[in-house]
Amino acid sequence: MTFSLGIVGAGQFSGQFATLFHAHPGVGDVYVTDLLPERAERLVAAQGLAGTFPSYEAMLESKDIEAVAIFTQRWTHGPLVLQGLNAGKHVYSAVPMAITEEEIAAVIDAVKATGLTYMMGETSQYNPATVHARNRIAEGAFGRLFYAEGDYVHDMDLGFYDAYRYSGGERWKATASYPPLLYPTHSVGGVLGAWGTHAVSVSAIGVRDERGDGVFDKRISQFDNDFSNATALFEVAGGGSFRTNEFRRVGYPSHIRESRFRFFGTEASMEQLATVALWQDKNGVEDISELLEPKPTMAPDDPSLQHIAPELRAAFTSGSAPVHDRSRLPRVFDRLHNGHEGSHHFLVDDFVTAVNTRSLPSVNAWVAARYTLPGIVAHASALRDGARLGIPDFGDAPEA
Repeated sequence: MTFSLGIVGAGQFSGQFATLFHAHPGVGDVYVTDLLPERAERLVAAQGLAGTFPSYEAMLESKDIEAVAIFTQRWTHGPLVLQGLNAGKHVYSAVPMAITEEEIAAVIDAVKATGLTYMMGETSQYNPATVHARNRIAEGAFGRLFYAEGDYVHDMDLGFYDAYRYSGGERWKATASYPPLLYPTHSVGGVLGAWGTHAVSVSAIGVRDERGDGVFDKRISQFDNDFSNATALFEVAGGGSFRTNEFRRVGYPSHIRESRFRFFGTEASMEQLATVALWQDKNGVEDISELLEPKPTMAPDDPSLQHIAPELRAAFTSGSAPVHDRSRLPRVFDRLHNGHEGSHHFLVDDFVTAVNTRSLPSVNAWVAARYTLPGIVAHASALRDGARLGIPDFGDAPEA
């Protein structure tokens, strides 16, 4: 069984996923559309895809398209996902799910009404640290887990200026000021993807930018935002808390590792830094760095990465870590590039499998809401000088 797929957005990120979707035995023809038609045409020509559509609307009207994969600007996802579902298409979306609670609620309602597959492609779901913590939590190795930390620390100087120029056009500075806490899923999802709980309240602090180069400048920002760094402390259901950092001005080697995690339980703890990861209990310390370290599957100077800033290329070349169980993946993926610490293969396979078997994917609409909405509320808290705010919850996904 296969289905046809439309790629929406032919930017720096989508090309890597187009390769994987095209290669997956569960996918048939792959088409592309982009607001800049020449980018769609280049991607189709480079990868031998089925063709292009002149617009997203034309793609949704086509009976030849059964599912869409959205790789557009991060604040556009909610409305585009809703369009896709209401047009009768299964939808894969890059992160975040949406940027308001209302958009999230509308997506969940559309999934309920249509019975179609929706999945958010959160890379931290398969971050090696999250995978290992999830496995150890399932074994009871932490005892009672009561605290965790998840950081997405990516300095603007390390590739993001180039990325925003590429995607934002002449007004790129207006969009480069995107509020850090509205892009929360790498940090929040990495914690909750292991813990299996959800956030119920938050207090957050934002740090106003002082670079003075027009980025994170309220006078220019499309989002009226001048926070470049932010920290949020969340309370979770069942007792306990976790802290996340979303940093865009930080002296940290994000090209080595941009997401990092810590988990603390009554019997053991786990900590990850840029180049080392440790498992600790009351008896001592075990270095688990090798277990969590992906091995690159592509050279950073590969021709397919020429349009991507050198500081960002590691995110597209990582292979799998020893902690990853690749047994369920199609064997053709063994020869193809991976990315974001080994997550891309698993995310593509999750979506394809869910569509073809009519099952719930790992990061379904209800999980995606729990990974996304906490950041939206946290940003509101930061705008109110750290006021503690409750986080609504849409519940668990209904049983199939």
